[in-house]
This record gives sequence, C-alpha cells and structure tokens, in this order.
Amino acid sequence: MHTLLASNPWLSIATVAWIVAQVLKVVLHFAVTKKLDFSRLVDSGGMPSSHTAFVASLSTAVGITEGWQSCSFAIVTCFSLIIIYDATNLRRSAGYHAQVLNDVVPQLLRGKLLSDTFSFPKLRELLGHTPIEVFVGAILGILVAIWLMHYLQLTLVR
Repeated sequence: MHTLLASNPWLSIATVAWIVAQVLKVVLHFAVTKKLDFSRLVDSGGMPSSHTAFVASLSTAVGITEGWQSCSFAIVTCFSLIIIYDATNLRRSAGYHAQVLNDVVPQLLRGKLLSDTFSFPKLRELLGHTPIEVFVGAILGILVAIWLMHYLQLTLVR
C-alpha cells in the first residue's frame, strides 16, 4: 500500500475513499435487509455516496498538500461541487423518472394499450442520492483523506 500511496497520494486517497464507501454500501444493505448483495460494490446510488466520498477526499488531500488558498484546491473544489450537485439533483431526478416508468409500463401492458409482445426493460431507479447520503459521503471522504494524509506524513521521507 505504501508504494501505491507514494506514487500518487491524491489519486490513491480518492480511490481508497471510493472503495470504503462502496464496501459500506454492502455492509449497510446487509444491516437493513439481512441479504448480502455484492452487486452494491459497483452500483450507483445508496448510502453513502461514493461519488461524494471520492471528490471530497481529493479536495481535502489537495487542500492539505497544496494549501487551502491554492489554485489547485479551487479547481478541484469547483469540479467536486459540480459532481456533488449532479449526484443529488440530476441523477436523483432520473431515478424518479425510472420509478414512474417502472410503475406505468406494466399498467399499460395490462390495459392492452401496448401489445403483449412489447418488451420494456426495467429501468434502474437507484441512480442519485438523497442529501443525507451525499453529506455522509462528504464526511467519509474528508475523514479518509485526513487519515491517509496523516499516514503519509508519518511514513514518507520528504
């Protein structure tokens, strides 16, 4: 792990935060449903937001190493906020649309408004995040970045 972190600590920190968030999705899903679903490791949506953990950890790591007033921190934070906005708003809306379509299409088929041979794939409904999922993802990303930056400062010779 030391070699991976040493080669590009910023990308490594973001990747670790994303992995932790994805693993937590499996754990939390199991805690709620009592079903182990490893597909949650690669699914979008759910608690916590891995997108937010990824970009929050990257922003935090850049802020710690480059300075909170640096151009690099400003750039990564602007892009992070766009990604967080997308996770909470645009992708969440797409999930609502999928939910409505998944309810309407079977009803149309039963009412013979569409042919029985019409095949409509079930759309994914869990695309975006609630504000609490994004908040938890941001806190997770920040904490992972702080922890790993502390680790790097203790183990890397500068």
